[in-house]
Amino acid sequence: MKCTVCNRELKNPKSVEKGIGPVCEGKANGKKVRAKKAKKDKQQLEMF
Repeated sequence: MKCTVCNRELKNPKSVEKGIGPVCEGKANGKKVRAKKAKKDKQQLEMF
């Protein structure tokens, strides 16, 4: 399943259940989320 916001592949079962990844969920809630793959996720976050 893919994230409904950024279309990235979801791997975590809780994220799959929600339909949204932790980075996108954090952005939606106004929180900063530290991603494991900082460089790649930084590029993703710049799309918002």
